[in-house]
Amino acid sequence: MARAGLTTARLTRAGAELADEVGFDQVTASELARRFDVKVASLYSHVKSTQDLKTRIALFALEELADRAADAVAGRAGKDALAAFANAYRDYALEHSGRAAAARLRLDPETAAASAGVRHAQMTRAILRGYDLTEPDQTHAIRLMGSVFHGYVSLETAGGFSHSAPDPQESWTRILDALDALLRNWPAHATTHTTPATPTTLTPPTL
Repeated sequence: MARAGLTTARLTRAGAELADEVGFDQVTASELARRFDVKVASLYSHVKSTQDLKTRIALFALEELADRAADAVAGRAGKDALAAFANAYRDYALEHSGRAAAARLRLDPETAAASAGVRHAQMTRAILRGYDLTEPDQTHAIRLMGSVFHGYVSLETAGGFSHSAPDPQESWTRILDALDALLRNWPAHATTHTTPATPTTLTPPTL
């Protein structure tokens, strides 16, 4: 029987908060049950397992991040849109390291197709259309952007820049300037590959 007061939505949000506190890898159904002072079985009326809980946290984080990114890029184009999108991703990761890690969880194709990852892909491709990039260069650029954003934020949250100059914010700004310049001057490359690419987002680990 479901315990009064427990809902899937409440457990998912609590799991997201737990991920920020202890790290996404450390989130388990048993730890969440302990936080609610209930038996693990009480959770299983709402989540099937630790993996199900983690998937729900990932979907929650993707939705939350997509909402933030959409608000940031609304009405912007070109470099302004690129910087707004990048800053939304970085700020979210700095504020919610566990949720950001959850957003990179590999989802099965059916779950991914119904997730907010599709919104991330749409926003990213809309930004790149402002740079007149078409396929397959759009996908190449998406993978570059994901590598830059995820790589920099991962190093920053791990304290990699805390004991050296210049300030990480200054480096971040310069990196976005460089990325904008590269996207505006994307190198031409002859290719015979014309198959439309599968939509790619910045958040899953398949970049």
